[in-house]
Amino acid sequence: MNIRLFVIAITPAIAIIFGIYLSDRHDREPAKLLILTYLLGALAVIPILIVEELLLSFNIFTGVLEAFYTAFIVAGFTEEYFKRLVILKVPYKTKYFNEKLDGIVYGVFSAMGFATVENIVYVVYRYANNPHVGLYRGIFSVPAHAVFGITMGYYLSLARFDTDNRRAKKNMRRSLYMPMLLHGTFNFILMSGIPQLSILFVPYVIYIWWINQRKLSKFIYDSRSRIIDIEREE
Repeated sequence: MNIRLFVIAITPAIAIIFGIYLSDRHDREPAKLLILTYLLGALAVIPILIVEELLLSFNIFTGVLEAFYTAFIVAGFTEEYFKRLVILKVPYKTKYFNEKLDGIVYGVFSAMGFATVENIVYVVYRYANNPHVGLYRGIFSVPAHAVFGITMGYYLSLARFDTDNRRAKKNMRRSLYMPMLLHGTFNFILMSGIPQLSILFVPYVIYIWWINQRKLSKFIYDSRSRIIDIEREE
């Protein structure tokens, strides 16, 4: 294994999880649970690869429709489903998932576990002879997975802490199809082969970063306000 490429591959995801961890300043999650979520996100690569290969075997499309199917169903749905499953099966059920910011934190950790393995595969093995792949994926692909994780965690938190059962179920569904749509659109722009569409790629990336930064900032503010209220009651 090329150690230099390995370091290049893992650095973006590690930087992002440290950034999101430090953002959770007021009621940080247990390190063991965060590490477990990250590792399970990485292990989710196994069922994801199996399901993606199965879905690809059913592909009957060509051209733009093939790109759409691969972007939204094969990659978007499968990857977001299993990253979300990690959260629902582990941190979501614990007592530590006790504020809205937690959904985003665990969402990013699960997403970065998957993104780390995916990036190693692309940078170290599949495109080892292309020096630009690590840079491109570090700027776009890995941060995009973080954005999908923020979106997923945002709606999972809305679902968990909403007293309106109908609205909670709606947000639970959104926690799957919203990151799937963002992910699918990201991939489709790159895979469609439509030059006019590729012009929208960078503006799209900037836009999804902007809207998800607002989600993150909102829940960081809520976390701080929650701690202040608790301290006042004491």
